Amino acid sequence: MLIDAAGNEHSAVSGAVRIISLVPSLTELLYALDLQDQLVGRTDFCIEPEGRVEAIPVVGGTKTSDMEKLLALKPSHVLVNIDETPKELAEKIGANGISVVVTHPNKPADNIALFGLFGGLFQRQQQAGALIADMQGELMQTGTWPQRNVLYLIWKRPWMTVSQDTYIANMLSLFGMQTLCHDPERRYPEVAVSAELLASADLVLFSTEPFPFAAKHRDAFAQEFNIGVTPKLLSIDGKMVSWYGSRAIEGLRYLRDFTSQL
Repeated sequence: MLIDAAGNEHSAVSGAVRIISLVPSLTELLYALDLQDQLVGRTDFCIEPEGRVEAIPVVGGTKTSDMEKLLALKPSHVLVNIDETPKELAEKIGANGISVVVTHPNKPADNIALFGLFGGLFQRQQQAGALIADMQGELMQTGTWPQRNVLYLIWKRPWMTVSQDTYIANMLSLFGMQTLCHDPERRYPEVAVSAELLASADLVLFSTEPFPFAAKHRDAFAQEFNIGVTPKLLSIDGKMVSWYGSRAIEGLRYLRDFTSQL
């Protein structure tokens, strides 16, 4: 038996499989596992791999999938994530006799189990094994880095960040970057930016998603909070830091290069 993140048991498929992915990073992972021909539906946020995924029908957003469209595609499996998929939506899908595969990687090493789950479930053990080997190789090369306090911003109006028990924070911590403003009650808390907070930060990182922070936003932030030389205000590729699955392998390389240039 194969166990998903919600403790649900799944059996390896032996016949035809029709997969809908409601998670962008998992959609990308399906292509890395050579499962693109079995992918029959996606969300409008599932945009990778660019140039290949566009022909797959869209069933709505990650949290607002259209059940009529979803059921019309007759999926055998729907891929969801605890953080990104409302529990009510997952339960409604499961109530229609569809296998709902729940994922929840919370640190980079969790991708190894994710690869194994999908590889075993969808009969892609060889492809999963290659991803596991690549992931293990990258994890072994993370090295030791200077400790830095970082304010990682994912949204504005209101300002929002990530708590330390999230995948993003755990990715950053591998490279010595400790996220500020942890809230044990919220994984993605609002944050009140103040002079005191900024004085405790070595870096303020502006993620390119979900809010598309650009140079103009960093400039406005520096002006609003009268920032001089420190803390450093830097853009960071949100996909590389927050997307698990096959992207995590490239993400670790990205963060190693990013940190080495600080």
